[in-house]
Amino acid sequence: MCTMLVEKVKIEGSGKGTGGWFKLEGANVSYDHPFNAPFEHALNIDFVNESQGPSARVAVELSEAAARELVNTILSVLDQAEAGGHLESQRRVHRKAYTKEV
Repeated sequence: MCTMLVEKVKIEGSGKGTGGWFKLEGANVSYDHPFNAPFEHALNIDFVNESQGPSARVAVELSEAAARELVNTILSVLDQAEAGGHLESQRRVHRKAYTKEV
């Protein structure tokens, strides 16, 4: 049975498809029947640039366990980057504070 669970989010980044690298503008995240993965249901992520058509798409189908592990790993890496002062958002805040002082 289809779950029909789908959310869209705007994102910034790059993806590599069959035609090479392209600008990412969004991600479509669903929990439903996958096209290729051997699961009844999967967490499906389509990284897209809809203005460039179907060739500007990278699809990922993950098991529930893999999706949760990926989320935890992403958060862990971001926490480490934040602790080291490496996040872009930290640099922007620092630059804004510096320019106000000058």
